[in-house]
Amino acid sequence: MTAPYDVAVIGAGAAGMMCAAVAGQRGLRVVLVDHAERLAEKIRISGGGRCNFTNVGTGPANFLSDNPHFCRSALAGYTPQDFLALVRSHRIAWHEKHRGQLFCDDSSESIIQMLRAECDAGKVQWRMPCRVAEVGRDAMGYVLRTSQGELRAAKLVVATGGMAIPQMGATDFGLKLARQFGLKVIEPRPALVPLTFDPVQWRPFAVLSGVALEVALSTSTGAGRARGEFLEDLLFTHRGLSGPAILQISSYWQPGEPIVIDLAAGRDLAGELIAAKPGNRQQLHTVLGGLWPRRLADQWLQAAEHGGQAGLPALRMADAPDKTLRVLGQGIHEWRLVPSGTAGYKKAEVMRGGVDTRGLDQKSMQARTVPGLYFIGEAVDVTGWLGGYNFQWAWASGMACGRAL
Repeated sequence: MTAPYDVAVIGAGAAGMMCAAVAGQRGLRVVLVDHAERLAEKIRISGGGRCNFTNVGTGPANFLSDNPHFCRSALAGYTPQDFLALVRSHRIAWHEKHRGQLFCDDSSESIIQMLRAECDAGKVQWRMPCRVAEVGRDAMGYVLRTSQGELRAAKLVVATGGMAIPQMGATDFGLKLARQFGLKVIEPRPALVPLTFDPVQWRPFAVLSGVALEVALSTSTGAGRARGEFLEDLLFTHRGLSGPAILQISSYWQPGEPIVIDLAAGRDLAGELIAAKPGNRQQLHTVLGGLWPRRLADQWLQAAEHGGQAGLPALRMADAPDKTLRVLGQGIHEWRLVPSGTAGYKKAEVMRGGVDTRGLDQKSMQARTVPGLYFIGEAVDVTGWLGGYNFQWAWASGMACGRAL
């Protein structure tokens, strides 16, 4: 006897559809199962509805993992240019934004329909909406007990994603399956997520809501930890800090540790102030406001005054000691803040952590100790930066698995 299907794929997101399409077009009998009412909601909302579907600069350095070299094989086997060729073959118009980010000109729906068409070309069978209640294994392969009855397949691919955005149906189902079959899971947590700050700590800066500027961010890290360093846009809000800079650094931040922000990246603000001193009768806040966003300059000096540097805003430039200006500049270039936490999975774009890649084969994504069981996409402990990298991991890992099945 043989199982009715060669492959069952659980999860009809980016990675799942890519894998199912590739396997189906290779002649395998594939069934794709998903519990959602609507197909690929995360693709639909991504990139403001235009889907930042890849990044032309994607490389292993753009990913976080406890096993950082794991992603190399899949990324090399399916590059952004490879995915772009697929996009072009479906005549989807696209454009490049800053830092190599590629978006659809129109709706992200075009990417969803492209993947659906690729699955249909491989004669993939759909079970949706269809909930998987239980997964077992016998001599023929895998048995899925679902809301549409029992499904059998020789091989099983888990592409269920992570826990980010639970309001759209995200769960830890894939991690539970991994543990069920004896695989180790790296502790998951929200990533690419806003950081929160103590309201009392933030009160002096709440009035800066709406101020935005490019900054350099970094994390201080312990031994063996990856250190995040980014040059990105930062946005002040009533409750704290937001924008791409904060989302990027959140994946590297560890609870209780500070983030370090250079609010005048690429400049020597103290040097500029000292150079402006000779014969300058203007007040410090006027001069600083000409070199830096004025609202930020005024509030920064007021906060410094409340912190013990009395008279700083009204200090005349000609009278300002060089040491005072250097201390001011250092504080601006090395603003250290300790976030109180994150906004959680509801606001996170992805999950960090997942199935430990040391238990997977890097070329096929198959579990080393469980024949015929594969994990791809966000369920795996490979987390990309903001800017299209996580989609490229979905395409690359799905392709690697689909080719190996």
